[in-house]
Amino acid sequence: QAHLVESGGGLVQAGGSLRLSCAASGRTFSGSDMAWFRRAPGEERGLVARDSWSGRPTYYIDDVKGRFTMSRDNAKNTMYLQMNSLQPNDTAVYYCNTHPVPRFNWGQGTQVTVSS
Repeated sequence: QAHLVESGGGLVQAGGSLRLSCAASGRTFSGSDMAWFRRAPGEERGLVARDSWSGRPTYYIDDVKGRFTMSRDNAKNTMYLQMNSLQPNDTAVYYCNTHPVPRFNWGQGTQVTVSS
């Protein structure tokens, strides 16, 4: 089975930074567009950022544009989300998966909590 393990979340003050990691097993990232998602309390899981295997520009939702940077290391089958200038409304559980079709079993996510 293909699994994902997200890590790197935590509690941070507004304006702080975190770097999330997403490690895959059982299936390679190669050839797939990958994405970060988040689910805030009381909301549905939604897209945060999506990269492109074919070289299209990485897409970011407006709320995180200029603050978050997505990257991947195909050799390590790992992807990252560098989050800077965090704001309280970034508080959520963050997940990763392929995009647009989730081809991995969803991981447990990693909790990011931003205090004001």
